[in-house]
Amino acid sequence: MALWGNNDAKGSGGTVSLDYGTLVVIGSGTTFGQVGAAATGDVIRFGPRGEIGNAVIVGIASTTQLSIASTAGLSGVAIASTDFHISELPKFTVLDSRWSEINTNYEPHIYGVAEGGIAAAQGTSYALTHEGWVGITTYNDSDGNLRVKTETLVAMSGITTGNIPTYPPV
Repeated sequence: MALWGNNDAKGSGGTVSLDYGTLVVIGSGTTFGQVGAAATGDVIRFGPRGEIGNAVIVGIASTTQLSIASTAGLSGVAIASTDFHISELPKFTVLDSRWSEINTNYEPHIYGVAEGGIAAAQGTSYALTHEGWVGITTYNDSDGNLRVKTETLVAMSGITTGNIPTYPPV
């Protein structure tokens, strides 16, 4: 299993529910394990933009059931009939508190940025220097000004973005 892949949104149809006790995710209208869909080692991001948190997939039992490694990267909010998407984002970021939105006063996100994303970010607060997996943290300073920090986590070409919001958010 690679530490990262090149797709930031794959196989995200349907909704999911999570049993926090058993670490089992049950899908409705999902295609887990199918070609181009969720696979072992991918990251499942709960919520329309992943705001409930992320977890690494460790097993797939069927097209509608999978298991996750841990709930440590999740906010603890109930996950029932919830939107989700699957990503090949760097696995090391899932449990790295620097990239967790849980209990923070800033908004950290990890994006797969394709060549077009760099062009779109030129002249904005999100100025990027390289394709790949990029961490973007935003917050408002004491004067209410938007502050943005970008950090290239994995520099690579060939990133494929999906139907989730444009990255970076310009």
